Amino acid sequence: MAPSNYDESSIKSLDWREHIRLRPGMYIGKLGDGSSPDDGIYILVKEVIDNSIDEYQMGFGKSIEINVSEHEVKIRDYGRGIPLGKVVDVVSKINTGAKYDSKAFQKSVGLNGVGSKAVNALSVYFKVRSIRDGKEKVAVFERGQLKEDPAISNTKDKDGTEVSFTPDNTIFKNYKFRPDFLEDQILNYAYLNSGLSIYYNGQKFYSKNGLLDLLERKTQNAETRYPIVHLKGEDIEIAFTHGEQYGEETYSFVNGQNTTQGGTHLAAFREAIVRTVRDFYNKGFENSDVRASIIAAISIRVQEPVFESQTKTKLGSLNVADDGPTVRTFVNDFIKKELDDFLHKNPPIADALLKRILQSEKERKDMAGVKKLAKERAKKANLHNKKLRDCRVHYIDQTKEERLDTTLFITEGDSASGSITKARNVQTQAVFSLRGKPLNCFGLKKKVVYQNEEFNLLQHALDIEDDLDSLRYNRIVVATDADVDGMHIRLLLLTFFLQFFPDLVRNGHLYILETPLFRVRNKQKTIYCYSDEERQLAIRELKGNPEITRFKGLGEISPNEFEQFIGEDMRIEPVTLAKSTSIAELLKYYMGKNTPDRQQFIIQNLVVEKDLEEELATAAK
Repeated sequence: MAPSNYDESSIKSLDWREHIRLRPGMYIGKLGDGSSPDDGIYILVKEVIDNSIDEYQMGFGKSIEINVSEHEVKIRDYGRGIPLGKVVDVVSKINTGAKYDSKAFQKSVGLNGVGSKAVNALSVYFKVRSIRDGKEKVAVFERGQLKEDPAISNTKDKDGTEVSFTPDNTIFKNYKFRPDFLEDQILNYAYLNSGLSIYYNGQKFYSKNGLLDLLERKTQNAETRYPIVHLKGEDIEIAFTHGEQYGEETYSFVNGQNTTQGGTHLAAFREAIVRTVRDFYNKGFENSDVRASIIAAISIRVQEPVFESQTKTKLGSLNVADDGPTVRTFVNDFIKKELDDFLHKNPPIADALLKRILQSEKERKDMAGVKKLAKERAKKANLHNKKLRDCRVHYIDQTKEERLDTTLFITEGDSASGSITKARNVQTQAVFSLRGKPLNCFGLKKKVVYQNEEFNLLQHALDIEDDLDSLRYNRIVVATDADVDGMHIRLLLLTFFLQFFPDLVRNGHLYILETPLFRVRNKQKTIYCYSDEERQLAIRELKGNPEITRFKGLGEISPNEFEQFIGEDMRIEPVTLAKSTSIAELLKYYMGKNTPDRQQFIIQNLVVEKDLEEELATAAK
């Protein structure tokens, strides 16, 4: 190993802006292009909104205005406004802010004075405007550097703060904001702040009943066993019901922050529900039987919360306050008293809950033998075949950023899986190869997952047999050919995940890989096109008589070419569920009996391959 010099010249100091731009993952988690709800551009929006929410929580301002285009964001609140003499410092000096004063912000989300600075440093344009008592102060930055600093001036506008920013596209490559992700984000803010009006691109979001409204939205097209149980106390609120879906569907929040990875409060909630139910019915139910098919939400407020990352997705706090009870005790005591009282006062709901638990218990016992046999088959198969080509990150000490970057490509056939396997990043990308078309599992029970070899091996590769907590890959990407068979395989896989693992889809883990349909090239340049419109533009750009190739299968794309399609600029389309989507109705429409409505849908969206081939042949002449 060559010697390296370690002296005074090796020591470097970075200013706040340089450090954030050099290590953005430390401040906002992963970067991404906006195709996933936890991509960095949404964290930037959240950091600014959090400041406005904190103002509302302190009793200042009853509305927030949010306007977002594909690339630009403007957020205006009507709170007190940043003190005018400190506007520049608050958005450009690390460890500067009012939230260190616990008297001013007792139960705030942001406590470390970093959020707005990260937004500033990671934006190609950042403007802050504060209005207080008829005066305003404006400052404009570019990638964290102050560009405009005009003097305080007079204004007739209402007090508050306005922040506008454009994320830096050299950091967030090919990014764009997706309205459905932002809408979900803003809806959560509304549910957690009853009485606050939020206007998103002109649309009003408002909640009167908090988590009850949230669960009513989540279950509006789902079958539930009993009316939503809604319990609210000082600094804690819960709501839950049981449905017919597989798995648990839980939403957790701390001080208005959506803790997508849970934490101490969610663990306490899950524990308390089981304990209270056991005591009420005087039966030793299994944990999984009580929580199976539950749809629940919990929100708590604690002083100076400790999160496990800057993005605040998992609560690590042990105590509600310095001199208060532990989070576990606080949640347990509330649920033990309030839920027990509720069940005694509502016998019909108590009876319906008991029936659902007993049904889950029966299903679990019926499945025990099947699961044991399936595990043995999966273990044997993993030793003797190469269906899963895993990534190295699972065999080394991995950082949080590496775990977030893991991807599993699900593909069909040796040629397609071979191309992806040779082109992939072996550190973080894995490949699972299907054999033939998957089973259409619409309307089938979960027993089929263990009895069908392909599904059994797939769920073991993902490690989601019991729950999603051990999910081995952050992104699951369906990579099929761009032909009729490929589309059919994609639909069958979507049915599998939606039917048996809906939380995996709801939590933003499932994607569709977009690969180019055409290659247009001459001797000087090659252009890959993802649509017919792009193909026509490429032909005009290259002029003359360029060579046009239509990729029918992934196996036709060489590994050297494929490398760029699954690299940093990979195009993946997230599989998302709209707020009003019922999975049962969705699957029935696409996978059930061939109704006239579905026939009409197929006819309207049919692409005739033969016509396209004829057009290409004509264009090549």
